[in-house]
Amino acid sequence: MPDPVRAAHAMTDSVFVTGATGFLGRYLLAALCRSGLRVRALVRRPADHPWLAQYAGVEAVPGDVLNESALARAAEGCRYAIHAAGLFRFWGDAADFEHTNVGGTERVIAAAPAAGCERIVHISTVYLIGTPPAAREIDETSVPRPADPYQQSKLQAEQVALRAAETGAPVIVLRPGAFYGPHGHYAFNRLFFRDPMRGLIMQLNGGRYIILPVYVADVAQAALLAFTRGRVGEIYNICDAPIAHKAAYDIICREARLWFPRLTLPDWVGIAAARALETIAHVTRREPFYPLNLRSYVYNYWRVSNAKARTELDFVPTPFEHGARRTIAWYRAGMPTISPEVEC
Repeated sequence: MPDPVRAAHAMTDSVFVTGATGFLGRYLLAALCRSGLRVRALVRRPADHPWLAQYAGVEAVPGDVLNESALARAAEGCRYAIHAAGLFRFWGDAADFEHTNVGGTERVIAAAPAAGCERIVHISTVYLIGTPPAAREIDETSVPRPADPYQQSKLQAEQVALRAAETGAPVIVLRPGAFYGPHGHYAFNRLFFRDPMRGLIMQLNGGRYIILPVYVADVAQAALLAFTRGRVGEIYNICDAPIAHKAAYDIICREARLWFPRLTLPDWVGIAAARALETIAHVTRREPFYPLNLRSYVYNYWRVSNAKARTELDFVPTPFEHGARRTIAWYRAGMPTISPEVEC
């Protein structure tokens, strides 16, 4: 994919970034630095992230998304903003999700326009749709019906961003699918890469359910493309082509040379196991290995169109086979903390 911003912007342009130390954030920092943009990253505890020093163009500003004065300092003088911070888990209290995802978005979306940011990219999620229709494709006009507290909080946060756009804030919303790639340890990475490589492959419904992957570096590139090509107040689905569980496992097993048998389970077995694990989790207060909220993400047919992003942003996703190969190579290499795609 050609560099979307290097030719258009000078080295002095700065980008305010939240969520810079997260899975997506590492790819955002690398992509922004490679594009000649300087970064002001809001980081809760910069001393906990010495790897930030590898990015010469990144200034870490101590603070979090609920700290209005820190937000104002971080956003000051920046031409662009990317709000990628958020709390994502399959299990947790609704109040915690709302506190971070909604409250944080309210403050970021207030601070960035006040600082003069010309474009604000808000990272949402396509999963706020909740339960997709089994036989119909989802696009940006589909009606959200959140199925868990995280999804509800992301819908509320997105609504905050879009209301701000209606009143003049230069906000663009990206709805990525399920992130995967090197440096990921949760969600899609664990379920479709780490667990299979440890011999745990479970296919539900004969592998017919459909997942919606997106290579994490593609989300970072989409954010940069949105600076110059996105339309204010618009939503863009950022994902690869949907793929059935069986087809995904076929690719992963071939690329990783896995010959473990695949355990095919009916839905009710998986749901019963999740309920049992949740019962234990309410005592231990630790997230269960298979939370019940996985139903929305895994037990569904996520047919999602990325046509709008392809047409308007010139977004080109990495084919799943290629992204899977890179992810497996990272695992095989011992999960190094530094890899080419997150270097500046």
